[in-house]
Amino acid sequence: QVQLVESGGGSVQPGGSLRLSCATSDVAKSNFMAWFRQGPGKEREGVAAIYVSWSTTYYADSVKGRFTISRDTAKATVYLQMNGLKPEDTAMYYCAASRGCDGRTWYREAAYNDWGQGTQVTVSS
Repeated sequence: QVQLVESGGGSVQPGGSLRLSCATSDVAKSNFMAWFRQGPGKEREGVAAIYVSWSTTYYADSVKGRFTISRDTAKATVYLQMNGLKPEDTAMYYCAASRGCDGRTWYREAAYNDWGQGTQVTVSS
């Protein structure tokens, strides 16, 4: 089992930026890393994912052009840079790790084996 610890959440005004970090206990055990979010009264949804070996990235349409997922293998950390934040981005953000995901199912919760506890992001004026 991979341990995941998120950090970097907080409160920002619309248009602001935040960078979330996800520290993993063993990046070598995961081929895909992803960020999901769950807003108030909403189901958890996939936001972005990265294929660790090749750095191929995937994004939900709602965040394309605003969010960037990246990884630092040496630090065993995955990041989510969030720019141009909107009130609808308000959610609990979760880091997830998969040992057998492929690009076609990156947005599905069932594709991931391990989850972090989440970090809250609030966007309001």
